[in-house]
Parts: sequence; structure tokens; C-alpha cells
Amino acid sequence: MVENKKIGVISLGCDKNRVDTEKMLAILKERHTLVSDIEQAEIIIVNTCAFLESSRKEAVFEILDAAQYKNNGVLEKLIVTGCLPQKFVDEIAFELTEVDAFLGVSDYAQMLEVIDKIYCGERVINVGVPRGECGKKRVLTTNGYAYLKIADGCSNHCTYCLIPYIRGKYRSVPIGDLIEETESLGEVNELILVAQDTAAYGKDFDENINLVTLIKKLSALDSVKSIRLLYCYPENVTDGLIQELKENSKLVKYIDMPLQHADDKVLKLMNRKGTGKGYLELIRKLRKEIPDIAIRSTFITGFPNESAQAFNNLVDFLQNAKLFNAGFFKYSKEQGTAAARLDGQIPAGVKTKRLKKLYSVQKKVVKENAKALIGKTFSVVAEGFDANELVYYGRAYFNAPDIDGKVYFFSADDVEYGTTYQIKIIKATGYDLYGERL
Repeated sequence: MVENKKIGVISLGCDKNRVDTEKMLAILKERHTLVSDIEQAEIIIVNTCAFLESSRKEAVFEILDAAQYKNNGVLEKLIVTGCLPQKFVDEIAFELTEVDAFLGVSDYAQMLEVIDKIYCGERVINVGVPRGECGKKRVLTTNGYAYLKIADGCSNHCTYCLIPYIRGKYRSVPIGDLIEETESLGEVNELILVAQDTAAYGKDFDENINLVTLIKKLSALDSVKSIRLLYCYPENVTDGLIQELKENSKLVKYIDMPLQHADDKVLKLMNRKGTGKGYLELIRKLRKEIPDIAIRSTFITGFPNESAQAFNNLVDFLQNAKLFNAGFFKYSKEQGTAAARLDGQIPAGVKTKRLKKLYSVQKKVVKENAKALIGKTFSVVAEGFDANELVYYGRAYFNAPDIDGKVYFFSADDVEYGTTYQIKIIKATGYDLYGERL
């Protein structure tokens, strides 16, 4: 049995992958020592993403970069886990000879056994089918907030997406397991619910359980101070969920809804279930019921057969929807997806031009939205100090970690990180706001 090895982990990709990494860290901690400095690691584990070609390139770069540490006399073994081996293990196992073991997205529980095997000289390829979670214990890598992955996989089969082929069909985690996992985290200022489609939670259960059921159970925990919703597909944002957002004091008045486009023909080609008009109606309904709600979304441009008119329809939608924030991506042709086989692929230069246009349009919307916030006071959780700007920074309810802007603020008194302060907004610069502590 191999024990007390120094292990460093590199986690790539989304926050759902981060949760997988945190569960893997808890397993490793049972027998080994975790180190934050990769140069000190005797074992390096790279937990990969493979959603897009760009993420696969990043993963391979990180793996090759990590392999170089085998020359420093400290690193002994290199392990690759997650989405990349789950979908592409046949190709990468042959090419990446520096790697001692490969594990898939549901194989983390076997990590200790795999480490024993590779120290016996065996090269391990242990990639099973996507299945349940590998445990409830975690080593948190975030401060003041925590992600809770409430489901894995996806059954929507959007024509551009590899997720169903990597992580399998949609699988909700039982409520009892999620409660136990949340309680194990201790006190959490902000619990962020994530899944490929968070709002679809419970649809694969026989019982009458849905996202609202789960939210009510989590809200009853004294250790959970607030709950934020990410990745809610619009067709699953029900009246019941809207009412819960409106009435539940622990639910942050914020929702992330990946819309992906607003032209009906493009949405149909994507195998998305909505329409541009329907999306606008949903946004109006949300704002009518919850006037101060912050709505965020993501969009893809350059999808096959996205005509100039279809693109203009998306531009018009952004100008009308006035979303608090939005992310934009160029369509990536992923082999094995239905969209990759479509005629009418868009040239790279056109994609780039359209992407820049979308960011420009949304930037004007953000500037407009920000003007309305100047002079108002918000609760802001302090997270750090910017040594260049000589100001503190944190997040208000309209700022999700990493994907939205920050609130920078001046304070004459000392600031304790993780504490909430009342900040009056005095200036807006792009996606960030500046204020003063009251």
C-alpha cells in the first residue's frame, strides 16, 4: 500500500469539474498529503475538460507541461482524469506516453487503488461508464462560497454539444445525498447549485421531485446562508421556480439561463426548444415578478446556417432583453455531433467578426444597466484587496464568482474577508462597479 505521497492537482474546466476535483481531493487526503505547489508534488493529477477543441488543447498542454516535472527529481507519477480520457482515451493513451494512469469522469473513487498499481509498475487505463457520484466528502477549493453539483450528464442532445457523449444521460443526485454533502461543507455563505441543466433536477426520478423541492430542503439548513442558481435552461424555468425565487429569502435574486441564440431557425437547428419571442416573454415575466432580478445568459455565434438576418435577430434580442451580463462563444465544430455534419459552416473570420459585434452590443447594455445602479447601496461580501487600485473588492447579489464583474470599494476602516458590508455605488467602469463603504 502506497502512503504519504505529496500530491498536487490541476483542475481544468467548469465548476462542475471543480466539484469532482474536490471529491477526489477528499479521497486522496485519506492516505496522502495534498500540496498546492506543483513543483513539490511526487504525484501530479490533471483533471481535464474536453467540451471544446480549445479546452482539449489546453488539457494536453497542461499534461505535457506537468510531465516536464519528471525531470526535476521530485515528480514520480502523472495521472490524467476527467472528460478528456472519458471520451478520447484511445487516442491520448497512445500519444501521451508520459502519463501513468487514465481515469474517467466517474472513476475517482478508485484513485487510491490506481496509485498502488502504478507504483507496482503497471500503466492503468481505468475508464468506466458515467455513473453516480464518487462520494459526499469534499476538500473545498473556494472561500466563502461552494458549488453543489446536483446532477451530472445531459439528455437534451443539443446538436453542437459533446456532453451527453462524455458524461452520459442526465442523472439527478438524490436529495438525501445532497443534504448530507451540504452539511459536510460546514457554514456556507453562498451555495451555488450547478448541473448541465440545473432546472431539470428531478425529471429522471419516479417521485414528484423537482428543483423547487430541493431548494426548500437546502434552505431549511441553518448552515446555508444563501443559494444561487446557475445553468437553468429556459424551458424548465417554471412558474413554481419563479415564485420560489420571488418568495424565498435565501435564494439570491439572480438566475443564469443559457439561451444560446434568439433566431428561431438557428435554435431549431441547435435542437433547442425555445424561440426568441418566448425567451423575451420569460425575461419579462421574471422581471415582473422579481423587479431587481439579475439575469445572465450565454450565446453561440457562427453556428452553421446562421445567416446575416439570423445574426441581426440575435443582436436585436440583446438590445431588447437588456441582460445584466452575457457570455459569447464562437461555434466550435465538434466531430461526432450532429451540427458538425451540417452544410453551411461559417468561415472563421465571420465568426470572429460576429463575436466582437456581440460583445460590443452587450457592453452598451451593461453600461446602461450600470448607470441605474449608481447612487444605490448594496450588500457586498468582501473577498480581497487590489494592491494596484488600493481598494477592496467583493461581490453583490448580481455577481456570480468568476463569470461576472466585481464591486470595488474604498474603506477607511479595516475589512474582514467573508464579511458583508453596505457599499454605495459611485462609479461604473464596464462590468465592474466602484463604491464606498457606509
